[in-house]
Amino acid sequence: KQDIILAKEIIEKDDEIDNFIEEIEKKCAIVIATQQPLASDLRLIIAAMRIATDIERIADHASDISELTLKLSNEKYIKPLIDIPHMADISRKMLKEALDSYVNSDVQLAKKTIEMDDIVDDMYDKIIDELKEIMMNNPESISQCINFLLVAKYLERIADHSTNIAEWVVYKLTGKLKHEWL
Repeated sequence: KQDIILAKEIIEKDDEIDNFIEEIEKKCAIVIATQQPLASDLRLIIAAMRIATDIERIADHASDISELTLKLSNEKYIKPLIDIPHMADISRKMLKEALDSYVNSDVQLAKKTIEMDDIVDDMYDKIIDELKEIMMNNPESISQCINFLLVAKYLERIADHSTNIAEWVVYKLTGKLKHEWL
C-alpha cells in the first residue's frame, strides 16, 4: 500500500522487539540456572527461547520490508501487486496461528500452520518466475523487480519462521522433534 507512516513505525518498533527478546532469553537462562527444571518444564523453556529467536527474526524481516517500502514509496509500480499481498496475508495468518497454537497448547493448529508453508513456498516460486519474465521484457523495471523479489523472500522467510514456531510448539507439547513426528 506504500504506507510510509506504517513503514517508519515498524522500523522504529524493531529495537523494542529486540529488547523484549533479550529479556525473555535472560529470564529463561535464570530459570534454567536457578530452578533446574525437569523434562516438560525444560521443553517449555527451550521452546520459549527458540520461539523468541524466530519472533526476533520475523521482526527483522518486517523491518526490512518496511525499508523497501520507503525506498519504493515514490515509484509507480510496474503492475498491480496481487501475489505479494496475498503471500503477506498467508504469512501473517501463519504467524498468528503459530502463536495461538503456543498460547493455547494446540498441537493440531501447530501442525496446520506447518502445512501452510508449502503454499507460501509455491507463491514465492510463482512470484520469482513472474518477475524474471517482467525483467527480461522490460529491463527498466529491473531495480523495482529486485526490490519486489526481496519483499517476497522476506515474506517467505517469515512463513519459515512461523513454521519453526509451530514446530517448537509440537516439541513443547509432545517432546518430539520434527523428524520424529513427520
